[in-house]
Amino acid sequence: MAYYPHPIIAREGWLHIVIAFAVAIGATELLGWLWALPFWAIALFVLQFFRDPPREVPKDPNAILAPADGRIVAVEKTQDPYLDREALKISVFMNVFNVHSNRSPVDGEVRDKWYFPGKFVNADLPKASLENERNALWIKTDRGADVTCVQVAGLVAKRILCHVSPGEHLARGQRFGFIRFGSRVDVYLPLNTKINVNIGDKVSATLTVLAEFREETKAVA
Repeated sequence: MAYYPHPIIAREGWLHIVIAFAVAIGATELLGWLWALPFWAIALFVLQFFRDPPREVPKDPNAILAPADGRIVAVEKTQDPYLDREALKISVFMNVFNVHSNRSPVDGEVRDKWYFPGKFVNADLPKASLENERNALWIKTDRGADVTCVQVAGLVAKRILCHVSPGEHLARGQRFGFIRFGSRVDVYLPLNTKINVNIGDKVSATLTVLAEFREETKAVA
């Protein structure tokens, strides 16, 4: 199944794209093609930034999918600050040329949601996970495991968008949010999860299997 809620271009970018192309067209009319070229370059950049292609969901029920396109910048055992537990953390860094649509890594119910205002340091840095503006989702999977998925703003990202609320059910690969202009997504997983990626790997949202559940894990109450 491919979750494809918006045709080619994410709805979060429609207004930005209209404005960018309107400015480019206006510059062409007023200044001519040569002087308008920088405005057309900006318009095309905005268009590619908000692309939102459909993705096929892997069939393996144990698969934990990448929530974003980008590069793996962290694979480590650490403290999950949202569920107060030890967990395995995988972080995906998105540059401005990656697709920025965020998708659920697992099938499950959104049990809680937290938003934290913060800084806008480079999302490639480890401290961004706890210092930057961020939005966290606690997802209780259909198999009973707990997964925390955190949208983290970056150096130029000024808006985190999350379209789900506690009580809603997410399917693997389902689109749940968007971060405008550079960012990262952190995923906290049970300790007995099998990790399939390494730092530096390039991943694609939904298509890449970040990790796999091995067995039932004691859930957070």
